[in-house]
Amino acid sequence: MKARVVVTLKTGVLDPQGKAIEGALASLGIAGVGGVRQGKVFDIELAQPDADAARETLKAACEKLLANTVIENYTIDIA
Repeated sequence: MKARVVVTLKTGVLDPQGKAIEGALASLGIAGVGGVRQGKVFDIELAQPDADAARETLKAACEKLLANTVIENYTIDIA
């Protein structure tokens, strides 16, 4: 079973890397880009055949390691 976990900063949390990317795009002549937010994507293969059990495993992984839940949100998509 394959899954994708997307981790993004919560609304209101400053994103200096996103601002740097936004500035770099402008300096490269790419106009009209604003509000850039940077995040992380994890593509994970699981041995569990049960989607509910896989979701619980991934939720535990996010809470313990993949995301800093104080400042980040995460979503889990299972295929």
